[in-house]
Amino acid sequence: MATNIVVIGGGPAGVWAAIEAKRRDATAEVVLVTDEACEPYEKPPLSKTVLLGKARPEDAPIAGKSGLAAHHVVLKTNARCNAIDRAGRKVVTDAGALPYDALVIATGSLMREMPLLPIGMKRVHYLRTDVDALALKADLATCKHLVVIGAGLIGLEVAASALALGVKPTVIELAPRVMARMCDEETGAFVQSEHQRRGVDIRLNTAITQVAPQTDGRIALKTSAGDELSADLVVVGTGVKPNDALAAAGLTVQDGIVVDEQCRTSDPAIFAAGDVTRFPGPHGLARLENWRHGQDHGAIAGRNAAGANDAYRAVPSCWTEQYDLYIQAVGWMVDMPQRVKRPMAGKSMLSLELDGALLSYAVGVNAQKDLAAVRRLIERRIPVDASALADPNVPFAAMLKAKA
Repeated sequence: MATNIVVIGGGPAGVWAAIEAKRRDATAEVVLVTDEACEPYEKPPLSKTVLLGKARPEDAPIAGKSGLAAHHVVLKTNARCNAIDRAGRKVVTDAGALPYDALVIATGSLMREMPLLPIGMKRVHYLRTDVDALALKADLATCKHLVVIGAGLIGLEVAASALALGVKPTVIELAPRVMARMCDEETGAFVQSEHQRRGVDIRLNTAITQVAPQTDGRIALKTSAGDELSADLVVVGTGVKPNDALAAAGLTVQDGIVVDEQCRTSDPAIFAAGDVTRFPGPHGLARLENWRHGQDHGAIAGRNAAGANDAYRAVPSCWTEQYDLYIQAVGWMVDMPQRVKRPMAGKSMLSLELDGALLSYAVGVNAQKDLAAVRRLIERRIPVDASALADPNVPFAAMLKAKA
């Protein structure tokens, strides 16, 4: 009898879990369940090319042009999973129960809702799905002033897209700098200056304290600095939280479903991957919220659900595109690193962080080739010299070869 493998979630973690499970065991019946209405699609374009009208969500299916069917994975759309029956090994959905021998939870994350600007409030947008992106795109067509709450990746990407559409954006950020979770102060200041140079109004160390819908449909906002703003639209980009409600079946949870290196939960028949998990990192349990992690983690979960015993030890990376800036980070941040700046020409930057003699983390602007080599230095745990890292005449490739 064929093994039944059920994967819950239509993001990169779920799709790659399903694909890799089928590759690992071609005889298995692999079913992917998503609460969305379509073939799983890439989310990164939603805040960029989709808003700009240069692409549609369906133009970028995660599984490729022919979809999950080409990988012999059964796709169930518009299927909401309500609970897991661990004793009966069934997933309870709106359309009935799905039996499983192995289950992968890849439900991703949910938007962090602001009580003053709740989901569903008129002229307030949260950006997570294709429906969200298309609704925001339609409203931006008649928008003059947009207020964005949050200067992280999504917030700044939306601001850049809005500006390209002729909309005046104001970005409100509680932290003292932009993209604080990804960038060091100098890199963040550079990104901020590029936005401001183009006309984006960025207000740091600022919170929204009052919100009042107006009779003309606009929204009046008051800030902790005492400023008053009037917005045609508001986009809330204040981060996400793990969508771990299914763990109510009795799985161990700690700001995400806890898994081991093999993506196993506290139930040996249930695996989990991606944003919804907390997994073993080099400095203890960690949680990541990016596309590359979802893909890599999901692949491990899928293979192991199909009988493998692979460990997840990937070096994380993430990126964002804003105007002509390609901002990328790779590695793991550590407390009190030694930071090295590598001089670069033109509109490029590279900041490197050392944990002792080893590279731990790097963030760059328009430095993709260098970061590809830096990633290998981190993965191979090759000792490096800080003075060599700071010298643009010493290529990273030489550091790799010297220790090969």
